[in-house]
Amino acid sequence: MRGVVVKGLGGLFEVLTENGRIACRARGTLKRDEEKVLIGDRVELDRPDGEYVIAKVDPRKNSLIRPPIANLDALYCVIAAARPAPALETLDKLLAIAENKSVRAAIVVTKTDGDKEAAETYAALYRQVGYPVFSVSSLSGEGIDELKADLTAQLASGGTAAFAGASGVGKSTLLNRLLPGVSLETGEISRRVERGRHTTRHVELFPEGGGFVADTPGFSMLDFARFDFFSLSELFDAFPEFGSYRGKCRYADCTHTGEGPDECAVARAVRDGLIPESRHDSYRALFATLKNKTDW
Repeated sequence: MRGVVVKGLGGLFEVLTENGRIACRARGTLKRDEEKVLIGDRVELDRPDGEYVIAKVDPRKNSLIRPPIANLDALYCVIAAARPAPALETLDKLLAIAENKSVRAAIVVTKTDGDKEAAETYAALYRQVGYPVFSVSSLSGEGIDELKADLTAQLASGGTAAFAGASGVGKSTLLNRLLPGVSLETGEISRRVERGRHTTRHVELFPEGGGFVADTPGFSMLDFARFDFFSLSELFDAFPEFGSYRGKCRYADCTHTGEGPDECAVARAVRDGLIPESRHDSYRALFATLKNKTDW
């Protein structure tokens, strides 16, 4: 029997098959780190002793460390216009991971009713980079129809889409609006620390529109020093707006980090307003982290 892993907790998985959901564990050989079963895996089940086990995991088109999910087609990166204010470097890391894994990424700016001006600023920044951007309010319904239409298109051919972002940005509230049949727990924002309570504690896939939608746990950082998301040699390609300037720097070994506009085509584009300064800052921070790992 075959199916898709839609939930996992404490070594127990739920696999959606043509016969419904089946709770099972992974066969012993699949418990090794390099063969770990992920949500989104296409698997084969066996029943050697009367109980189903995951016997085989199909080759993956991709896999992400955070959020931990496999075979992802679209990633909706969710930030809030206000409370909590977005950490753009973390968002840019998430976008870089999506680019590296060939996952179609889009930005969702929530809580537009809380700060219209900030919402428009963030939306304009990432539209300039070239990402699809959706400005929404789960309270008023603003932008929900446009986002729903985009999500429907991503799922139509059996795709898997995930919503990811920091705690408190309103992912669960948003998904409750987009998927009326799903009732997710929502949390409040702490006024003292401007952080949300972790209402989603694990990745879970929900069947929708011929595909799957994933809700993922919130996170406040993506630790490139600790985890191997991708290498230094892959960093430039993870910032798609840099592509137009490849090979146009004065020196072939330009790092696009400390060189000035006269030497570096990327720095020149930042000076001329063609690349947002915050994106270049994120690139330079990631370059430093990955270079330190390379030098170890």
